[in-house]
Amino acid sequence: MGRSIIPVLAVAGLAFAATLAPSTAPAAGKTYTVAYIAPSLDISYWQWVSYGAKTKAAELGMEYIEMDSHNSPVDQMTNVRTAVTRGVDAIVMGPVSSTSTPPVLRFLKQQNIPIAFTGIGPQPGETDYTSSVTANNLEGGREEGKFVCALAKERGGTKIGMLSLPQDRENAQKYLAGAKESFAAEGCELVQILQTKGLTVREAVDQANDLLTAHPDIKAIYGMYDEAATGTAKALQTRGLAGKVGLATADGSPTTVRLLRDGVVQGLFLQEAGGQGIEAVQQVYNALTGAPVTKDLPLPLVLVTTQTVGTPEAQAKLKRVYPPSAGEY
Repeated sequence: MGRSIIPVLAVAGLAFAATLAPSTAPAAGKTYTVAYIAPSLDISYWQWVSYGAKTKAAELGMEYIEMDSHNSPVDQMTNVRTAVTRGVDAIVMGPVSSTSTPPVLRFLKQQNIPIAFTGIGPQPGETDYTSSVTANNLEGGREEGKFVCALAKERGGTKIGMLSLPQDRENAQKYLAGAKESFAAEGCELVQILQTKGLTVREAVDQANDLLTAHPDIKAIYGMYDEAATGTAKALQTRGLAGKVGLATADGSPTTVRLLRDGVVQGLFLQEAGGQGIEAVQQVYNALTGAPVTKDLPLPLVLVTTQTVGTPEAQAKLKRVYPPSAGEY
């Protein structure tokens, strides 16, 4: 999860929200306030979560504030305390990492404030949260692993490289576990995993070049986040290997959709950034109003390929990933 740096998006209407989740009527005489705390608002993925959260909050009649943790667990905890001091009723959070969540959960339990996670879930074993709205990372990892293995075999080999999210995130751990299951079942070999430190395209270009230099017989690359595919595509194009080495990724953005249409990327496993924000706000609102809450809500990662990207079904799925102001579908 993570994409290129773009300006923070403003709410542009309720049509996006209407495609993602049903609403509950606001409680009479009560206006709730929700805070969205992002790991980094420099990353467009978290801006798109913000868009969904803001849109849903407006639909539900909730006041909305957002805060940026700048990828710092210390800033994250400061933001949580500040939000509580400002009198918020609920928190929606994309955590800096899963390992950073226990102190947040302990504090909010003391304050009796509901929290829903988006994109990245809490540390395994933690239970004191309202909802965790993520992608179905384990199944998505399996499906992408199977798809990437098929890409490698189509190109005459079975060796695969991977550009991974940090493995201190529970979502990344699930992606990797699912991918490994599929590689073992389908007869492919994962020859090297490189973890991102900065979620930048420049880093992904360097890592893809490192993979291709160290393992020139790689026939496909598995991207776990959007910049992984963008950077790998640049490296493949520079080396004259576009299409000759298979490439797929999770997430999806206007950039990777364009690369998909051009055939440089063969598959996108779409993660609903906007949908996660929508659903997380709905879940904390439900907790505040006594409506049913879903504790763990894994949204499916839907495959869109070069051949299917133009279909109405694929276009509908893409509109659950990012808003129209971000770019073309």
